[in-house]
Amino acid sequence: MVSHVYSMGLYGMEAFPVEVEADLSQGLPSFEVVGLPGTAVKESRDRVRSAIKNCGYEFPVSRITVNLAPADQKKEGPLYDLPVLIALLKASKQLDCGTDDSVFIGELSLTGEVRSVRGVLPMAIEAKKRGFRRIFVPCDNAAEGAVVKGLDVFPVKNLPELLRHLTGAEAISPASANETENLISPPAADFADVRGQLQAKRALEIAAAGGHNVLLVGSPGSGKSMLAKRLPSILPDMTFEEMIETTKIHSIAGAIPPGVSLIRTRPFRAPHHTVSPAGLSGGGSIPRPGEISLAHNGVLFLDELPEFSRGAMEVLRQPIENGMVTISRAGGTVSYPCSVMLVAAMNPCPCGYFGHPKRRCICSPQAVTRYLSRVSGPLLDRIDLHIEVPPVEFDELSSNEKAESSAEIRKRVNAARAIQNQRFHGTGITCNARITPDRLREFCPMSEKSRNLLKTAFERLGLSARAYDRVLKVCRTIADLAGSETIEPQHIAEAVRYRSLDRKYWLKEL
Repeated sequence: MVSHVYSMGLYGMEAFPVEVEADLSQGLPSFEVVGLPGTAVKESRDRVRSAIKNCGYEFPVSRITVNLAPADQKKEGPLYDLPVLIALLKASKQLDCGTDDSVFIGELSLTGEVRSVRGVLPMAIEAKKRGFRRIFVPCDNAAEGAVVKGLDVFPVKNLPELLRHLTGAEAISPASANETENLISPPAADFADVRGQLQAKRALEIAAAGGHNVLLVGSPGSGKSMLAKRLPSILPDMTFEEMIETTKIHSIAGAIPPGVSLIRTRPFRAPHHTVSPAGLSGGGSIPRPGEISLAHNGVLFLDELPEFSRGAMEVLRQPIENGMVTISRAGGTVSYPCSVMLVAAMNPCPCGYFGHPKRRCICSPQAVTRYLSRVSGPLLDRIDLHIEVPPVEFDELSSNEKAESSAEIRKRVNAARAIQNQRFHGTGITCNARITPDRLREFCPMSEKSRNLLKTAFERLGLSARAYDRVLKVCRTIADLAGSETIEPQHIAEAVRYRSLDRKYWLKEL
């Protein structure tokens, strides 16, 4: 007898339906799984056999063939344990119920407990599109699946509970979106705690308002990491579409905590400088998201930038330019979104005190040059604002005066983003940093005086064409914060000041 049960598969960001067919026939007892199964799928034979026996059912003693269709698509992960078990019970006539409108996803323990798996949210979304009405998932994954409207998501703790539901003995209540709201996030670090650094705060406000990339340069203890960690507190709220897309990526990576339905705060990822290029961009035989994709719609913070390997730094160039990282393997190509704000921090020299007003730098000019050259010019070109973070004076540190809070800064950021949303409505552009080159003239009008000032700065700093575009986008953001429709000379002057730490300029100063 042949039985059919439906499940889902995942490749990159895309989910696809999988039909699990189980056939029992005469012959020597065996258990074969076909349909391009991965190692974890093949191992499901032992987990399913033990779960059936330990839950009080009889494992069929016959020639068992389980087919996972479509047979030309690679199947990975332990999520097929549950549908394979249901298909076997139906084929052996130990379970009689209709499952054509249902999807089963879950890993089994040897005692029949259902364990969490990766990628439930994208699979639930695809199941809804395919016309399925019910999806059975592990309890730990029910929250993310319940976000999908029009699909009944049933949380399953163990096999006996599921079988009682399928036979009508005891129903499982579907997960409700109201019951799976995200837990209240701890309060974010506030800019009110930062003493001094008015120019750096202003630059980060501009970066948040326009979605620009930032490089913080300063001596040890000047507050670079402290400033970067407070940047999420002034970023605008995520839209529902951004929440869904961000949650999908974290679901695929298995990085969503149990009971959390949606990621509602912008991600802040800070990988250590020993991270590999694959750790940043993503990889594996079936490529998974890397740090740059996990930071999608949020902040990717790279502390001590020159300490990262050259390969890790250079792998960032194309993704931060296009907002998409593409990973090619022999089995296919996967693309993950990575629209991030890149925030990097570094010292001005190996000892950290080059240019310090009070401490002497012990590095030779050659050592400083080698240190700065670890960050390539093409990568610097893709960073919009180069911010110098000077050491904080004692009077500023000991002052009792309260600095401006993140809430006050965020009001101005939201006002600037509202202007951008209206300007870019229907264009697919989300912020000033994402303005395409063909529309720069349209969205960045400037007077002849402003144009001449920008030309002078371009020639003196030796900026590239890409750096020119990025300076112009920063000018647009500064003008938005000032409520100006056109770019004025003062906006040009401020934007160019944030390029004064360009690598070529540094080397001239040496």
